[in-house]
Order: sequence, then C-alpha cells, then structure tokens
Amino acid sequence: MGLLRPGWEGAGRSAGAWVSGLALAQKEGVWDAGEDCPAFPDLACSLVSGPLVAISKPPGLAVTGSPGQLSLVSLLPDLSQRLSLPPELHVVKAAGKDGSGLVLLSGCPGTTQQLHAFFAQLQRAGRPPATYRAVTAGIPAAAEGEIRTGLKLEQVGDLQLVVPVAAPSRRSVERKEVKRTLTRYKVLGMAPGCGLVQLQPMTAFPGQLLVHLTLLLCPALGDHVYSARVGTVLGESFLLPVGSALPRTQVLGEQLLRRLRLTQQLLHRLPLHLHLHQLLLPTAVLTAPPPPFFLQTLHLLGLPGGQSAS
Repeated sequence: MGLLRPGWEGAGRSAGAWVSGLALAQKEGVWDAGEDCPAFPDLACSLVSGPLVAISKPPGLAVTGSPGQLSLVSLLPDLSQRLSLPPELHVVKAAGKDGSGLVLLSGCPGTTQQLHAFFAQLQRAGRPPATYRAVTAGIPAAAEGEIRTGLKLEQVGDLQLVVPVAAPSRRSVERKEVKRTLTRYKVLGMAPGCGLVQLQPMTAFPGQLLVHLTLLLCPALGDHVYSARVGTVLGESFLLPVGSALPRTQVLGEQLLRRLRLTQQLLHRLPLHLHLHQLLLPTAVLTAPPPPFFLQTLHLLGLPGGQSAS
C-alpha cells in the first residue's frame, strides 16, 4: 500500500539517520529539491546559494517540536555540520507539519530579514510567493477563483480549531481576534469525484488552506481534521455547522476508495495530500516535486502528473 503512511512518526529515528545521505541538486535558473534521502525517500536537500538551503520534507514531520521530540529544527545542527553550513540554521518559510514540500532555511539573520521583506513586497504587489498543490475529494464549482473569509482560532470542545467568520467586524479584526484571509486557486486537473488544485495563499493563518478548501466543498485528501465539515446527501455536498463536525478520519465515497485501492478502515493512515510546491526568491524559483505517495495518488485517480509506484 504505497499510499499509506507507516507508523514512522519519529519513533526510533535519530537525527543522523534522517540527515545521512542527503544529496545536493542544482539546476540552472530553477532549484529543484528532488534528490532522495535513503533514510526517508521524501526528505531531500538542495543547496541554493550562500547561506540558503531548501529541504523537501515528508508529511508528518513537524518543523518545530518539544525538547527531545523529532522535528526539522532538531535535525538542523546535524544538517549544518554535514553540509558545512553556518551552525545557526533557522527556518525562513516552511510547509506545515501535516503537509509535504519545501522548507527554506537560512544561516544568516540578515538574509532572513531580506527574504521576509521580499515576500511581503510580493504580497503587496498581488504576487503570491508560495504555490501549493492539493488533491481534493470533490471538484471546485469554478475552475479558478478566490476564497476570501475571516478566520479565527476557537475552542471547540477540547480542541482549538480554525473557524471561518464570513463577515468579521472591523473591531474583531483590529483586536486581532479574526484575520481576513485570501487564497487564490486554480483547478489543474479533474477526474470523477476528485481534482488537482493549485493554491496560492495571499495571507498566512494556521490551517488556512485546509479550511478554505472545505469552503469550496472540496477538502484535501487525507485531511482528518477539517474534512468532517463537508457533508454529502444524494451526491450533493454541503457545509455542516462547525460545532457538529469535530475532527475525525476522513470519509470517502466507495468509488474513490476503489480507485485508491483502500478501505475506509485504513483511511486514517492516508497522509495529507497538500504539497508546498514552489517558492519565489529574488533571483530564482525554488521547486520541490511531490513525494511518491502523492504521485501514486495522481496516477490511481487519473489526474495529471501521476506516476505508478515502483
């Protein structure tokens, strides 16, 4: 079952095992983090220039974590030593814990500040610095568009979840209780009951892309947190109230399950199909191809860019 994530989440893996065998790859004009690491085939590294390093990380690897917990930050000292980089590598921009894709690192605080200013300048100019790809359960009604909504963190039962606020008041925004958010999207490919969607966030908020996809009634494949907010009756999707749609294993229709060669009982092991694919830098475009399980999903579902598992 190449689509399923094994129970690797940090158990028994040392930092050295993760960093060992990292390869450097450089392409003219485009920096491609595509070389595999033998310790985990979804982890790769690409030296960009000077103090900058790009990691293509697997889903489930947190960027930061508690002391003693395996995270990308816990690997940085070993990574710096093996690649003869500055000892104080830190994260500039990163895919979230549950997603896969690019993590941009810097060994120079001044470079980090310049990049943050560059990303902010891009957003002010209406140019998205980051491009994601997601496999979705369902297809957006429009081939491309924008998702605009307020988002806030709210305690729902015992959980702190991201909740949409359709019309946030000016006061709630000024108090930073709610943030106005915007994501541009474009459907790159369709197959029965699923799609490949490009996402370009123009704002940053925890869980923004996953929640925005639910508002399109097309949750990301492997979203076991927010997908419960999308219900289906007689083939028609609709939004459920947040309070009655607590996180649970994603539920997929029988046709999708058959094409994925999965059963509902195994679906809790399906990783999130949300991949940070591309970052714009001042002098280069940084890209990371999707991990093998993502490509296999595209192949099984008949979406563009897929390849069969080896």
